[in-house]
This record gives sequence, structure tokens and C-alpha cells, in this order.
Amino acid sequence: MRIVDTHLHLVYKDRFAYPWLSAAPPLDQQWTAEDYFAQARDLGIEAALHMEVDVADADMEAETRFMSTVHPRVVGSIAPGRPESADFPAYLERVAAIPGVKGIRRILHTSPDELSGAPTFVDNIKRIGTAGLPFDLCVLARQLPAGTLLVSRCPDTQFVLDHCGVPDVAGKGLDPWRADIAALAARPNVAAKISGIVAYAKPDWTLDDLRPFVEHIITCFGWDRVVWGSDHPVCTLTANLERWVTATRELVADASQDEQSKLFHRNAERIYQL
Repeated sequence: MRIVDTHLHLVYKDRFAYPWLSAAPPLDQQWTAEDYFAQARDLGIEAALHMEVDVADADMEAETRFMSTVHPRVVGSIAPGRPESADFPAYLERVAAIPGVKGIRRILHTSPDELSGAPTFVDNIKRIGTAGLPFDLCVLARQLPAGTLLVSRCPDTQFVLDHCGVPDVAGKGLDPWRADIAALAARPNVAAKISGIVAYAKPDWTLDDLRPFVEHIITCFGWDRVVWGSDHPVCTLTANLERWVTATRELVADASQDEQSKLFHRNAERIYQL
């Protein structure tokens, strides 16, 4: 089963500034496309979308342009954006014209909870939908209600929930996460990305630790609204790429080939227009 990775972070410290990396020593190094695909090809990962890495604001457009030609198997990118800014419409117009841009993300799990409810932010998320691009929704589990409100206010924008809504996997924090996920999934304009959860698990995690979270996402969103992401290199905090790919394949082993193909590549190709 071939895989399209919808959540690959590449770090080029020789080109761009990453202010947050100094607080994450295990990740504070170069992570190149060549190194990633040297592992990924043998695991069935044929293509990937680059996910913005929260570079310094001054580097956002430059990172996006660089990723448009970084590697032949990087088939697109989700660009960074600041929808809370008054100049976002002009920024969006410029970024959307860059070849290979397939979506926009603004990390919210490190932002004030009220940011996503601000009128300017909401209006600009609507503009992303008008531009024909999805918005990757990156929120903490406790921020899921705010995320659901944003999705409801922007019915013509396609959203993709990152990292299953960042549940507390290590603490087995299923509630109120389960109810909040069900409420979000009731909105038809949002899909969910099965990614990132190993970073929130204990280092000695097992399939049984991940299973209730993955199964609940699939139950709520259905096979037509789920995509897969490696979250590499963040996944290396508790696993390597091979372990996460193998775990995901085992978790959905009882699904049909049609269902697995939707998760691993077909939905990504449709949602991100690959």
C-alpha cells in the first residue's frame, strides 16, 4: 500500500531561522529531504507534503518557495500564515501563487486560546477557503471546542485536524477528548490527520496505547475523511519513522484495501489536490 505523507517537516538551519528549536534539543539539527527519503522509500512512502516548521516570520515566504523545489518526491507544501494579521490577504495572494502550495497552517496550540475567535482571524480563514486551499488546524485537546467553533464559522473552508487533536496519549486522556472529537467530526468541512500521536505517548508505547485514539478518529470521521502523516522528525522523540509506519499499518490491518488506500493516499490526493 503506497503512502502519501501529509506531514513532513524539513529543517534547513543553514537557510532559515527556527526560534523554537533551541527549546527542543533532540530536534535542533538539520533534517533534509534526502535523509528522509532514504528511509521513507523502503517503507512505501512515495511522496510527501512539506508541513511548515514555524520558521521566523521573516523566513515564511522563503521557506515556502524553497520547498517547492527541494526534492522531486516533495509534491507540495502547507505554507505558514498569520491569519490574525491585517496584511494576510496580500500575503495569501503571494503564497498561493507559489508552485506546489497545497494549504496553509497557523499553529494554534502555542497561541492564546482566543486567537482563533478574533474577527480578523475568522475572516482570513474564510479567504483561505475562497482561494481553494485547506487550512491545517493544529490545536491542543483542550482547544478542540474553539477549533470546532472556527470550523463552524467557516463552512466553505476545508480543514484538516492535525495530530488527532493532540490527545494525552501517555496519560490515557480519552475524555473529554472523545466527545470533543465527535463534535468536531459532525462538521462536514473537516478531515482528521492520523499523525503525531506517538510524540504524546510514553517512550515505551505499545499498539494498545495508540489504538483507542486512532479507532475513535476513524469511527467519528469515517474512512473518507482521514489522512496519514509521519510528523517526522517530531515522531523521533519516541519512535523512528519505521516504527510509526509499521504501527499504523498494524492498527488498520483489519480494514479493507479500499479503506486503507483512502487513509494512506487517496484522501490526501483529493483534499490537497495532488
